Amino acid sequence: MSFTQLCNEIFNKAILDYHIKDNIDTPINNPYERGSIENRLYLKCWIDTVQWHYEDIIRDPHINPVEALQLKRRIDRSNQDRTDLVEQIDSYFRQLYSDVTPLPEARLNTESPAWAVDRLSILALKIYHMREQAERTDADAEHKARCREKLAVLLEQQVDLSTAIDQLLEDIQAGRIYMKVYRQMKMYNDPATNPVLYNKGK
Repeated sequence: MSFTQLCNEIFNKAILDYHIKDNIDTPINNPYERGSIENRLYLKCWIDTVQWHYEDIIRDPHINPVEALQLKRRIDRSNQDRTDLVEQIDSYFRQLYSDVTPLPEARLNTESPAWAVDRLSILALKIYHMREQAERTDADAEHKARCREKLAVLLEQQVDLSTAIDQLLEDIQAGRIYMKVYRQMKMYNDPATNPVLYNKGK
């Protein structure tokens, strides 16, 4: 099994597990061993799935403003958790390939493996929800046809992205590409770098 086959299998499980109750307050029940890459991948997709539904809810034009603000805070925390988890997954890859000596002509990739895996997780969610739309019994034929067309594109994209990630990992392992990871350093979450926060006490 390739790494992305493992990813897609785990992502699909996380999405299906969430939709058993389909509730943003459902506690996670991660079935994989703590500290394993499988555990991190499941958690990554669970966070993405919950946030997908946060984003649906907050777009309700009739949402209570107080509830909307509370939800925005949850989205902010979720975004930070997502970023932290991507960095944990990249740490796994750095450890995995720590003994690889890059070739003299080794190139740098535009993104780290974990940020590509992040896109694969979001893509799994798009596929799940587009298939849901394509199979709606309360939608007209035109809507379902449009969604089937979009679903076909998303499935093709999943194959392409999976192939590209597996090729990237092969290139890193062979020394043809070397990893270089930059931390996100989000300034708006840091009281020392967000002027709205550090000026509060003045």
